[in-house]
Amino acid sequence: MTTSPALAELTGDYVLDPAHTRIGFIARHAMVTKVRGAFHQFEGTAHLDGADPARSTAQLVIKAESIDTGVEQRDQHLRTNDFLDVPSFPDITFRTTSVEPRSDTEYRVTGDLTIKDTTRPISIDFEYTGTAVDPFGNRRVGLEGSVSISRKEYGVTWNAALEGGGVLVGDKIVLEFDISAIKQD
Repeated sequence: MTTSPALAELTGDYVLDPAHTRIGFIARHAMVTKVRGAFHQFEGTAHLDGADPARSTAQLVIKAESIDTGVEQRDQHLRTNDFLDVPSFPDITFRTTSVEPRSDTEYRVTGDLTIKDTTRPISIDFEYTGTAVDPFGNRRVGLEGSVSISRKEYGVTWNAALEGGGVLVGDKIVLEFDISAIKQD
């Protein structure tokens, strides 16, 4: 697959801009609604190869303690051994193993996701949303993507049965990535 000249110009090293990037999640609660949250502390780097996207790489480290659902009592529970066990496993990590162009603006990024002490491969479909030079002269690139994972596959198994059947917390978790990355000179 060939890429457009504009995409080839994006080649370089990037860092995530935490002020303009959101790493979020959605979990089913009580079988009837969704709880949304985000992680507010993370670091990420990427090398984008616009001429040959398959040669691109990325790394992400999320501070698990920064989980935020808007309810402090729930967030404290999520930090315990019932869920993320933050004292023992302070970081959630992702490291690419391959990048596959799907179209001129869509890419499948495959890599190893580690939560707690479990590492599993996942593939995230990303859409390239554009590039711009901000008022400070920084070249930015935008990407959006999401993936569903099974929390049980990562050893996050706590739950509570509901009186009418079902469970309090669904197994499927949707991870969301709205990324703004700044090119490094």
